[in-house]
Order: sequence, then structure tokens, then C-alpha cells
Amino acid sequence: MKAKGPHYILGSCLLLVAVTAAIYSPVRSYRFLNYDDPQYVTRNSHVRAGLTWETASWAWTATDAYNWHPLTWLSHAADCQLYGLNPGGHHLSSVVLHCLNVVLLFLLLTWSTGRWGRSLLVALLFGLHPLNVETVVWIAERKNLLSTAFFLLAIAAYGWYATKPSIKRYLLLAVLFALGLASKPMVITLPFVLLLLDFWPLERIQGWDQPAALPRKRKNRKERSQTVGMAAGFSASPARFPRLVLEKLPLLALSAASAVVTVIAQRSGGAVRSFTKIPFWSRIENAAFSYAMYMWKALWPTRLALYYPMNRVAFWKLGLAVLFLLAVSAFGWTRRFTHRYLMTGWLWYLVTLVPVIGIIQVGDQSRADRYAYVTLIGIFVMVVWGLADWADSRRVNVAWRVATAAIFVAALSLLTWQQHSHWRSSYDVWAHTLAVTGSNPLAESDLGDALHELGRPDEALPHFQNAVHMQPGDPARHIDLAEDFAECGRLSDAIPEYEAAIQLTSDPEKRARAYQSLAILHGELGEYSKVRESYREALRIDPPLGDEMIGSLSRTFANNPSGGGYLSLGMLLEAAGRLPEARLAYQQALRLEPTLTEATRSLDAIEQRK
Repeated sequence: MKAKGPHYILGSCLLLVAVTAAIYSPVRSYRFLNYDDPQYVTRNSHVRAGLTWETASWAWTATDAYNWHPLTWLSHAADCQLYGLNPGGHHLSSVVLHCLNVVLLFLLLTWSTGRWGRSLLVALLFGLHPLNVETVVWIAERKNLLSTAFFLLAIAAYGWYATKPSIKRYLLLAVLFALGLASKPMVITLPFVLLLLDFWPLERIQGWDQPAALPRKRKNRKERSQTVGMAAGFSASPARFPRLVLEKLPLLALSAASAVVTVIAQRSGGAVRSFTKIPFWSRIENAAFSYAMYMWKALWPTRLALYYPMNRVAFWKLGLAVLFLLAVSAFGWTRRFTHRYLMTGWLWYLVTLVPVIGIIQVGDQSRADRYAYVTLIGIFVMVVWGLADWADSRRVNVAWRVATAAIFVAALSLLTWQQHSHWRSSYDVWAHTLAVTGSNPLAESDLGDALHELGRPDEALPHFQNAVHMQPGDPARHIDLAEDFAECGRLSDAIPEYEAAIQLTSDPEKRARAYQSLAILHGELGEYSKVRESYREALRIDPPLGDEMIGSLSRTFANNPSGGGYLSLGMLLEAAGRLPEARLAYQQALRLEPTLTEATRSLDAIEQRK
């Protein structure tokens, strides 16, 4: 279907918003997750304060969460200003942004190609595909939605610039691109994407109209309008390829600057994995396999998970993945002039995935559904335009096309509805992730955390034990297990786990906190000599942490006073050299529990020092 009038365009936009919002309507009752949401919202004091000058100042300088993305922080702060910590409001904002992206994609495709029906179907696939659920429903992924909005707006600005190049129009493009980078650095590939759009649908590259071996017939303005524009006409300003590359250099400079800042932020947070931990060839293998898997999940979107662990890929699977990628690349290349959308769509897919394909490995995941949010647009264009051209060549009736598309979109909608139901809570998302991925230490650990938060520590215990079994060298896994042992009342079992964590980590704060926990456990077991020893070690390893530990224990025992608690506080104060305060703590312990002989001995020892 060629481009339609304004009423069709407006009606299509309303349809896209209505359908997308309806499919995602249940998410307003979903909760925050225990993965990244605390760092981005629920435990972030700057974000929770709302839109204040202090928050704004922090947002533009912070590299928390391993990234520099100030607009993302401000977006979350704005939600806290509006909704507080009501997750329904935060989810609503995410759905609104997703609807905006769906409409922007439809308008861009319709404007640049003149193909209303095809553009509508691509936008529906983008809006309703299950692979995009993670980006829409996970509050911490606001950065993906926000950066994509600016990415699409920047493309719109480039289309405006391409019709009549000027500095003013180019500056608008650059500003929108910068805002996208300030939301999430994944959009650094925009300069390369714009070159792809120069090839198709803008057809700006002079001399690339068709193969040189064929006689060239230059399109007049009317013919060009019919092939690449809306009813009102769209005519881009053509130029030689070197000139178009030069035109993108200022944008490429922004990309380079963003890449440098991002690498610095990720390295400072310890998120970048070394080549010792994940060798280069393992990354290449995983990248090739992931490219194929994203395509497979686009075509068969089942068994989707929040976290896919890094596992060795079987040789035969890797071989099939490489053959598939080469075959699609060859297919697109041989039809680069007759079916330009194939080459543009395929290269869009390959290029936009480069920042997150794992050559520079951040974290331990092999891939992530959220990374496909922008990239699958290229695949959707390839599939829709390709099938539409095939239907045209076979003269398939329009009614059959519409019916087939409607059935397919309905099936996707049902899958998306089912998929986002797994995101109702931390328990739901991690239980589903574990069910579809199998051996997954992060899923085991976070499912244990979710059960722990639900007051079900006995059910959480086997998950923490599985996580330790899978990653015995990770101190965090031992600490999680120790905390759950303690919650279950198995204090003697918790102690070896804290001791293992101390041996495995070199982080002074983590070691000191583990010693603090050991002191409390030994105190509850009546092993007072070990309480003193643990506190001394904690203060020796991280002296500045002493005041925080004292303040935390003081508040805890003020709210829940007990003789043993004040005895433990007194020992900590004594280890810190604050003897007058230690004396008061021991006296309070005896008032609450007069028969506590260790408090009496400790108090006598202090009195003898005078």
C-alpha cells in the first residue's frame, strides 16, 4: 500500500498507541525488581529525592551503574517526583515512552518510503514483539526507551536535513544525538546508521543508483517522489559517498567521546571483564552465536529470560550460526540494488548490535533481550518489505495479506502478554528465568533473594546453595548463603560461609562487613572472645567503617533493645577505643539482663584500666 492521507496517518498512530497500551496495560500492577531497580530507583537517594538541583548536579557527573547517562537519572527522578515509589507510575512512564517510539518508527518509515501499510506492520511488530518486553517492563531499562526515542528523533532530524542541508538543521541533529548518548551510549552507531539510510530509503548516494554494468536511467523528481516519499513528496539532497562520510564526522566525534566516557565509567566500576577471565576467541564465538540467536528469537520468540549466562557454545551450533550469518549477508549483497532494503536492514541489525555484542565484555551475560530493542527494526524491515514484494510478484489479494498479517500480529500479542506476565515480581521473573535457562547462578541467587524478601528463607536456602555450588569462587554467593543460614537460625552453618567470603575477596569494605556479621553471630552463640577478635579485624581492615558500624548497631538496638545486643555494641566500641561509650553499653546490657556475666567482666576490665 502506498502512502495515505493525513487521516490514515493519524488513525494509524492512534491504532498503534491503543493496541500497544492495551497489551501492556497489566504492568501498572507490577512491582520493582531486585535486579538493578534498587540501584536505579528504590535505593538511590539522589533519584528518590526527585527533581532537585542536587539531583541534577549529581546526574550530570555520576558514573553509577557503570554508565554516564544523566538524562536517564533525571527521568527516574521525575517519576519519583510524580509517583514516589509507586511502581505503577514508573511502569506507566515506560509504556508511554514505548508507545512514542512505536509511533515515531511508523512516521519515519512512512515519510521516507511512502509505504503506509508496510510501515504500519513494521511498527506493530516493533510495538508488540515479545523480545521487547524486557525493555518496556523492566523499570531499570528506562535508558533503552529514552535513548531510542532520541535516536529516532535524530533520524527524523537527519531526514529534514537531507531534504535541504543547512547548519541549523545539522545542529538539531547533533543535539538530538547528544541527548540520546546522554540517555544510553548504545546509540553511538547513529553515524553509521545514517550512511545506511543514505543508501536506502533516502537514496542520497550519487552513482549508486544501480549496478554500473546496467544502463542507468535517472529518475525524475516525480518518479522519485513515488518511490521514496509520501504523497506530499520526499526528495533528499544527493551527494558523492565521500562527501556523505565527511558529513557524519562531527557525529562520529560525539560517538567517540561517548565511547571513551563509557569505557572509563565501566572500568572504574569493575564491570569490564578481562581477557584472562573471558578470552578473546570465546568472545568472538559468543558474538557470532548471539547474532544468530537474536535472529532466531525474533522469528521464534519463546523461552525468553532476564539473564543468559555465558556458556561454551557447541562447535556444531557455532558452525550453523556462522553459515547462517554468511548466507544472509550474501543474499543481501547480491540483491543490494534490486532490493536495497535487504542490505540496509541487515547492516542496521549487524551495526547497531556492535556496542553490546560482547567484544568488550561488560558483565557476565552472553546476550540480553533488551539489546535487540533497536537492532530488530532492521530485521522487521527486511521481513515485511521482502514478503510484501513477494506478495506483489504473486499478485496476492490485499484481503489475504491483511488477514495473514492480522493473525501473525495477534499471535505475537498473545506471546507478549504471556511474556510480560513473568515480570510481575522478582520471584516470577527469576523463577521463569531459571526454568528456561537451566544452570544459572545469578538466577539461583536472585530467586533466593526474592524468596528471602517474601519471608520464605527456608525455600530460598537451596537456591543459595546451588549458586555457591556453581560459583564457589564468588564471595557474594557465600555471603548470600550465610545471611540465609542466619535467617533460618542455622548460625553455626553461616559462620563458615562468611569465613569463605573473607578469604575470596580483597575488597576491604566487604571483608570488614563480613567480620562484623561474624561478630554478631559469635555473640549470639556466646563465643565472646571471637566477637572481640572479629570486631578488631573489621576495624583493622577498614577503620573508616567503624563509625558507620557503631551507628548502625546503636540504631538497631535502640529500636530492639537486648542485653546481648548492647554487649556486642560495647565490644565494638571497646575495639574502637571509645571506652566511655563502651562502659555505658555494658551498663545498659546489665540493666536489660543482669545475669549477663560477660558484660560484668567487660565492665570490670574497663574499670581496672582507669
